[in-house]
Amino acid sequence: MKQVIFIPLIWFSAIIVKAQNAVIDSVVTGKVTVIKDSRLNVLAEKEAAFNEALVYATKSGKGYRLMVLSTADRAMAMKVRAQLLQNYPDQKVYMSYQPPYIKLKFGNFLTKEDADNSRKELLKTKLITNNIYLVPENIEIKPDKNREKESENK
Repeated sequence: MKQVIFIPLIWFSAIIVKAQNAVIDSVVTGKVTVIKDSRLNVLAEKEAAFNEALVYATKSGKGYRLMVLSTADRAMAMKVRAQLLQNYPDQKVYMSYQPPYIKLKFGNFLTKEDADNSRKELLKTKLITNNIYLVPENIEIKPDKNREKESENK
């Protein structure tokens, strides 16, 4: 039992002596020695990356999407979806199922004019033969990193 108490006591006293020597050295030389764990740098980098991801995260807001297709034919819906993704990789295609119809919505547009211009462009390409409707919805808004950096610099 005495050994169990004695070993931690020696260890604790060694830490105190080392700390006291460091304090005395700093008083004599005027320098302070900081000893830190190298894992703190890794943790700080991860936290910085996480914070940046939060700042530039996708947010939602009011906007418009194009209702491109509403059909019960799954094969046709998948074909149109694939063509839209190939021809417009910068836009998203949203597919939903509301029995018995599969609905395809296209894009995230902030203004009605942008959505209407895309609707006209889609009609010209002859990808979609039916009507394309403008639908007001909550859309994904991706902040532009370049605009925010420019506004911070001003």
